[in-house]
Order: sequence, then structure tokens, then C-alpha cells
Amino acid sequence: MSTRTAEIERKSKETEIKIELNVDGTGKTKIKTPIGILDHMLELFAFHGFFDLNIQVQGDTHIDIHHTNEDIGIVLGKAFKKALNEMNGIRRFGSGFAPMESTLGHSVIDISGRGFLSLSIDDKKAGALPAISNQNEYTFIYLEHFLESFAKQLGANLIISIKNPEGSGDLHTVVETVFKSLGLALDQATQIDPRRKGIPSTKGIID
Repeated sequence: MSTRTAEIERKSKETEIKIELNVDGTGKTKIKTPIGILDHMLELFAFHGFFDLNIQVQGDTHIDIHHTNEDIGIVLGKAFKKALNEMNGIRRFGSGFAPMESTLGHSVIDISGRGFLSLSIDDKKAGALPAISNQNEYTFIYLEHFLESFAKQLGANLIISIKNPEGSGDLHTVVETVFKSLGLALDQATQIDPRRKGIPSTKGIID
């Protein structure tokens, strides 16, 4: 099997981002962004997904974290898409659960070529936010923007649900269940199935 790696640099007037990714890694990370909680979450994502991930970011966080948060999701999605190339032999579908205290995060992914995100909290859309304190500047809305950017650039149908977030009362704990479960699900979806010869689609292409 060829090495499934990618290196992407993206520069705009708002952010400068460099990502190095090895899909078949061991979970080693070197992550430095201006958003401390996102650094931690991406470390958890990579550790549980067994992805080697190096991310270096500069952004206009003197304005706010919106551009930086969203652009990291964009470049990370592009990196996975590039590393997976034509998607030969991958399982394509993945599912992962991650509990923390009474909160449960569940991520389901289909690397189908069609980017879509559904993020729900106790069966409500993310706009109906529970009474949970923010983590510094980070909120559920930023989480949703990050995941949507990632899903669209990877070309993945991503459905994430969070159960009983009020049980923890802490955004850090709740978001952690999302990134851990996403790492588990994406690891499963990107694994090579030895029974699969070629691209896992009856169309013969995932684009």
C-alpha cells in the first residue's frame, strides 16, 4: 500500500496554516494554533484515530477566532482528501462513541464525496443550545463551523449527536466527546478492507 500522507499550506489575508498528515500513523501530534481548546481537541482526535498530525497556524485572532477556527477545518479536510487520494480499498463508513461522565458523543461518517454535516444535541439542532458555559471564547457555534468546513472539504457525510450535555455542564467535556468519537469513526472509515478491490462505490468513483 502506498503511503497515505499529505502536506498542505494555505495562506490568506486572515490565516496562515500548514498541515502535515499521515493517515496510517500512531497518533503523534505537534499542534500549535491560537485557539488553545482546539489544539487539545485535535490532539485527542489524532491520538484516538491513530493519525500523525502536525498543524501550525497563525490567524487574525485579534479580531475574533471565527476565521482561524473555520480555516483549520477547511485545511484539515483538504489534507485527508489528498492523503486518501482516490479512496482505493477504504471501508468508507465509520462510527464511534465516546462517553465522558454522563455525556455521550456519537459520530457517524461516510466518505462519499458529498460534504454534509448534521450536529444535534439531545435530538435538537445545534442552534438550540443547552445551558452550558463557554470555554473562553469557544462555543457550540464554533464547533459547528469547524465540523462543517471539515466535512465539506473532505467530502464526507458527517452526522454527530451529543446526548445529555447538561450532565457535565462544561463545554470542554462535551466537545471532547465529539473529537474523540470523530477520531474513532474516521479511523474506521479510512482503514483498508482487504476484501475491497478498488474504490468503495458502485459508481466506481468518489470525487
